[in-house]
Amino acid sequence: MPAQDFTPAEYETRLSRTRAEMARRGLSVLILADPSNMAWLTGYDGWSFYVPQAVIVHVRDGVLWWGRTMDMPGAAQTTWLSDDDLFDWPEAHVQHPDHHPFDHLAESLQSRGWTAGIGVEMDNYYYSAAAHRVLERALGAGALQDATGLVNWQRAVKSGAELALMRKAGQLTAAMHRVLRETARPGLPKHELVARVQAAGLTGVPGLAGDYPAIVPIAPSAREAAAAHLTWNDKPMQPGEATYFEISGCYQRYHCPVSRTLHLGPPPAEMKRAEEAVLQAVADALAAARPGATCEAVAACVYDALGRAGFEKTSRTGYSVGLSYPPDWGERSMSLRPGDTTELQENMCFHLMPGLWTPEWGLAITETFVVTPDGGQPLTDIPRGIAEIG
Repeated sequence: MPAQDFTPAEYETRLSRTRAEMARRGLSVLILADPSNMAWLTGYDGWSFYVPQAVIVHVRDGVLWWGRTMDMPGAAQTTWLSDDDLFDWPEAHVQHPDHHPFDHLAESLQSRGWTAGIGVEMDNYYYSAAAHRVLERALGAGALQDATGLVNWQRAVKSGAELALMRKAGQLTAAMHRVLRETARPGLPKHELVARVQAAGLTGVPGLAGDYPAIVPIAPSAREAAAAHLTWNDKPMQPGEATYFEISGCYQRYHCPVSRTLHLGPPPAEMKRAEEAVLQAVADALAAARPGATCEAVAACVYDALGRAGFEKTSRTGYSVGLSYPPDWGERSMSLRPGDTTELQENMCFHLMPGLWTPEWGLAITETFVVTPDGGQPLTDIPRGIAEIG
């Protein structure tokens, strides 16, 4: 996500919000290893999150990018930071058994006097136990505080520029689903169908090219679809089977995930009954998703609609989405589920997921929406009902 996609004023607003929350928590330094948070604050974009890297924010005195030497030119090209704000760890540290890149980070923090009130993302895919151990050893356990989610929550309300990118991602998602409906047929090996769908997401539409999404296509069929997160295989698609596809276009790292279900031939009566209940759940939840409503109140609309039809759903019904990197396009903050009393604000974005899974089949019809005063507004337009193929 090149920094020029957003104005300097927008980055300054993001940084100000982050620093205000740091001050509220008594933090002087924040170490961000999550590439989504790094990108949101600085614009940094690269496939470098498989090695240690971070953006370090001081509550008053600056913002730094820290990473592998060969990745520093990428930071110079994609962030708003000056060259003086970029520093690298030695190449000899790459996956070395005797020393760790965070040894270098600890030394750098010590040289700046940034040795107390340090927030780290403890519960995060990209911050390892070894990294934490190195910092504890060098700085002392008392210097470190858990700041998991601090920046994630600042990302919850989208700017107009962010919404524009998510709508562009939605155009790519719609193109992927269009190819899916036009291409699926009995006998077509699943991997060939997925390949065409993925190609559509990257080829994009006129004037709009796609990026790699944070999650690969979820595409289970028949009894496989009783499991929520299987991907694909090389089996031919079979008449009488349902397949649901959870896919997303990606534009400048912003996502718009949407799930739809295909059935080769007429669906059975029980699946049609479930479809009716899920469609009602989507409509009710979107109507309720207004500023001031709570996450759990929106979720209740889904559970109630499904319950009236005799179906039970035990998993959450959605989550906040936007900017992300693998392995997840969720923002890891709000969830549409019981007990989450977060109040919705205008321009928050969610992936609404009222899916149903039985021992014999799965049905997923989902929407990514933005909260507006008139309710949840889907960010793309894709036919919702089960697509009957053949």
